[in-house]
Amino acid sequence: MALPKIYTDENAARQHLEKLLWADGIVCPHCGSVDQATLLKGKSTRPGVYKCRACAKPFSVTVGTVFERSKIPLNTWVYAVDLYTASKKGFSAHQLHRTIGVTYKTAWFMAHRIREAMTETKGPKNPMGGSGKIVEADETYYGKKAQYLWCGGFKFAHQICVTCHLAS
Repeated sequence: MALPKIYTDENAARQHLEKLLWADGIVCPHCGSVDQATLLKGKSTRPGVYKCRACAKPFSVTVGTVFERSKIPLNTWVYAVDLYTASKKGFSAHQLHRTIGVTYKTAWFMAHRIREAMTETKGPKNPMGGSGKIVEADETYYGKKAQYLWCGGFKFAHQICVTCHLAS
C-alpha cells in the first residue's frame, strides 16, 4: 500500500495545510489581514514563504502552529498527526518512533507538541474548517484505563478530542 503524497512530499504537505488553515484566504498571523500576502520567490527563499503587504513581515503556514520552529519535515509532521488522530486507544512516542522511522527523542518532541495542540484553547471560538465547511470529530485516550488506587481514589486516562476537516 502506497502512502498518500502529503506524507511523502514536503511541498504537498504544505499545500494541504494551506488549504486547511487558509480556507477563506491567506491570513497574516502578525497583523490578521486577509488576502494581502504575496508569495516570495527566489533562490534564497524557502518554499511557502509569504510576505504581508500590510505589515511587511514574512510568514508561512507553520507560524503559530505546533510545526513552527521545527527542523522536522512538514510531511513527517502531517503523517504523525494523522497517526495520532486515527488511533482509537492512543499512540505512544515509542510507537511513533517505530512507525515513522525517527529517533525516539524526535518522536517524544513531536508527541508532546501534538498532545499540546489537542488541548482546549482559551480565546475566541471560530468555526472549525471555515464557514459552512464539514468537520468530523472523534476522541482518543492516552494513559491507563480507569483503575482504583490502593491509597484510595481513581486514576483515569486523559481524553483527547480530535477533529478532521472533510473535503467537500
